Amino acid sequence: MLNKLIALGLVLGLLVGLGASMTGNEVLQTIARESAPLGKLFINAIKMVVLPLVITVIFASIAKLGDPATLGKIGGKTLAFYWVTLIPAIIIGMTVMTIGLKFTPDITVPDADPAQVPQLQSITDFLVGLVPPNPFEAAAKGALLPLIVFTAILAAATGTLAIDKRTRLITAAEDLSEALIKMVWWILYLAPIGIFGLIAPATAKMGWGLLQSLGVFIVCVFIGLLILLFVLFLPLNMFVGKIKPLDFLKGIWGAISVAFSTTSTAAAIPVSLRETTENLKVSETVADILVPLGASLYRPGSALFQGAAIIFLAHIFNVPVSMAEAGAIILATFLVSLTVAPVPSSSIVTMAPALSSIGVPATGLGILFGIDRIPDMMRTCVNVIGQISTAVLVDRTQSKSQKELKRDDQSN
Repeated sequence: MLNKLIALGLVLGLLVGLGASMTGNEVLQTIARESAPLGKLFINAIKMVVLPLVITVIFASIAKLGDPATLGKIGGKTLAFYWVTLIPAIIIGMTVMTIGLKFTPDITVPDADPAQVPQLQSITDFLVGLVPPNPFEAAAKGALLPLIVFTAILAAATGTLAIDKRTRLITAAEDLSEALIKMVWWILYLAPIGIFGLIAPATAKMGWGLLQSLGVFIVCVFIGLLILLFVLFLPLNMFVGKIKPLDFLKGIWGAISVAFSTTSTAAAIPVSLRETTENLKVSETVADILVPLGASLYRPGSALFQGAAIIFLAHIFNVPVSMAEAGAIILATFLVSLTVAPVPSSSIVTMAPALSSIGVPATGLGILFGIDRIPDMMRTCVNVIGQISTAVLVDRTQSKSQKELKRDDQSN
């Protein structure tokens, strides 16, 4: 029902905006212009909740891993695979979208609150700036990227504490994140009105060019996800997991179908567990650990989408992206991709830190909300494929290590 209401807000906003742009009708132009505060209110509500949500989810996710020294081979291989594959996913999204921008029409930049565009930094200055001298000051200034780094380090330290202390802190963070997710749901119920207030004035300024640009964006995300699937996940499953691509996709088709229809990797967990163990012959121990962990931490499709979306919005608002800023995008997107909450369009909600890192107005998020259902279904499928691939690859490499260990024992 919510998706239908959001779509209705998008359609009405497009109709009013296009009507105002094409006819010059004063009534339509007034409606489009005066609806802008509704969009600002919606974006302010999102920005209000995104910082504490990102912080609590990152903290709980990292702290639950426990002492790094006790994670063992399964945890180490899993985290390494997550981190190594997320960076290529983001770069693929940014690259495909950069190429796709050549096919977008020239459009007039929509009115937006002036964004504080950061001064160009050297790579050294950028890295130094990641460690905030005062985390509270960084939070007050909206410097989310240094705050996220501080939270990740604090969470890692929490993981080394005694079990009772660690449990109390993790429980508190999880309870707070659940309350914040409830707030996100409330805000999303206002999305149809907010999206109308964002789309109508923007479309009145940009006309048909906005629709064409959004179409190019959706196509680029789809192409990027296919590249990620056929260049990374399927070859890894074939050469390391010893599963042919077609057999792999057939074996997890049920999980893919659930993910596509619900746009939720959490909803696909029961089917993913069954198909991972029965069809792909992954041990239950590995599957029981990695499938739920992947559903809460690992979303390569979302990371790709966010990388593409940031480049797209930077183009819409005429914000140049330098090499240093590209590094900021990759790092910020890498971190926030680990915090996607189980609510619709949460990949868009958590993009605010990455947008702020290069000075793109947060109002650009509203442009993507209305059309997100299609990219959300596509990226959720790739998220599930990546999560199951992790279980397969870790299980296969773990089995090889055990066999080699047995051979060494026998030879000795």
